[in-house]
Amino acid sequence: MNRKTLVLPVVVGLLAPVLAACGSTDSGAGGGNAIVVGTTDQLVASEENPAPLDPAIGYEAGVWNVLRQTVQTLTTVPAGGGEPVPEAARSCTFTDNANESYRCTLRAGLKFADGSPVTAEDVKFSIQRVIDINSDSGPVGLLANIDTIETKGDDQVVFHLNTPDATFPYKLATPAAGIVPKGKYPAKEARDGFQVDGSGPYTMKPQTEDGRVTRITFSKNPSYQGELKVLNDKVEMDLFPDADAMGKALEEEKIHMMTRAMSPEQARDMLVKPKEGIELTEMPGLAISYLGFNTKDPVVNKSVRQAMAQIIDRGEIAGKVYGTTAEPLYSLIPSSITGHTNAFFNKYGEPSAAKAEQTLKNAGVKTPVKFTLHYTNDHYGSATAKEFKALQAQLNGSGLFDVDVQGKEWSKYRPEQKRGDYAAYGMGWFPDFPDPDNYTAPFLDKNNFLNSPYRSQEAQNVLIPKSRRVADRSAAATTYEKLQDIVANDVPVLPIWQGKQYVASRSGVAGVERSVSATSELQLWELNKTNA
Repeated sequence: MNRKTLVLPVVVGLLAPVLAACGSTDSGAGGGNAIVVGTTDQLVASEENPAPLDPAIGYEAGVWNVLRQTVQTLTTVPAGGGEPVPEAARSCTFTDNANESYRCTLRAGLKFADGSPVTAEDVKFSIQRVIDINSDSGPVGLLANIDTIETKGDDQVVFHLNTPDATFPYKLATPAAGIVPKGKYPAKEARDGFQVDGSGPYTMKPQTEDGRVTRITFSKNPSYQGELKVLNDKVEMDLFPDADAMGKALEEEKIHMMTRAMSPEQARDMLVKPKEGIELTEMPGLAISYLGFNTKDPVVNKSVRQAMAQIIDRGEIAGKVYGTTAEPLYSLIPSSITGHTNAFFNKYGEPSAAKAEQTLKNAGVKTPVKFTLHYTNDHYGSATAKEFKALQAQLNGSGLFDVDVQGKEWSKYRPEQKRGDYAAYGMGWFPDFPDPDNYTAPFLDKNNFLNSPYRSQEAQNVLIPKSRRVADRSAAATTYEKLQDIVANDVPVLPIWQGKQYVASRSGVAGVERSVSATSELQLWELNKTNA
């Protein structure tokens, strides 16, 4: 499963270098009818990825937050969480007790933004093209369990699954299953560029410069029919190179709201000393940060990875680097998700260099173990460099490691990571949907999004399929406990911290607390002005 990467709303800064759009005469918090939001997300077309906003290709947080405004899905997860409800569909249900056949009936009169009808064939086309294109960096893993797609008339779609999957309704609520018009998207290849067409709550118009987006104007789609209530007519999204530039724009009233991503320092300062006319909103967060490994590289064999898990002090990382915006994490599954256990703490306890030394000695590993710990220096914000310097100090301070750290821009980092060029590297994740399956299968199942060579036959062939047969997700807790124990023992990935979410906005904007979901999804339709 190839997963979009974490872009935490409090610690992340994707690069997007053009600020000229901000504060222009026809936008900004000081005038105009649009609500203006800032983001540090990067939307860049490159030779490797000429189609960053195609639903079959895009699998990053910033990309999905554009798609969610513009393409519609059959189901959607309610703003307050819970089980998916119909969106483009008027009804969806499993038609068998085994959770292997799922039928959706479309809303009557459903139209794309250009006025053309949305049919069952459009739905089949949209989802089948994701499977057929099979992008190695795209969201195809979410749909890998589909065997065949059947249409019945213009309004019914039936998905026949290879194996039972109680989480399938959640997967249909993601942009991976976004419905696009057949006439505007090729069936077997990506649609280049930045334009997105669909039947979602907004139409979009991007402004670009040198192959990257600098601003997107979202206008209310008059043809939209669905579950969402659109409370504004227009939202403009301005892209910034970093959180400091975005914060300055908020203070200068050039934007109404900072979305992704505030820095830890900004959140801390606003908590300690609130600024006049600016409100800070805290919301639940389900994002995590972790280390990944090329488990075939002998330098980071199982014993080395276990020793790292024994040494790293998560509390120190969270407290000193991120302050109130993060907390230690001892499992891939965050503490607020059903099925969470503190598997790593249960196995390793408090950080101990002595225990780590014994682990390495028992395995015959010579010390100090020397390797480079890689991270991306332009994707997760300025705090990332501080985090990896702290990790380096902890590991090397034990005397058991000689670790160098190296940062690299995301456009090079991600392809090199997927090729297996790095023995150890830092990554982040927020879920496609709030279920423990989405914190385990993407890392342990075949076609995992890290392209990791790690395989656990028990996890892949027994536990993951078993967990998906259970419609009552809380009843699968024992299975997820076993999966977390496998991760803690084998350490194919090493969780570090779980993030919180903060959004800063100017007075006069309502709906801020509903504009970002627990899974870090922007819901711009929730925003409205209380005064001009």
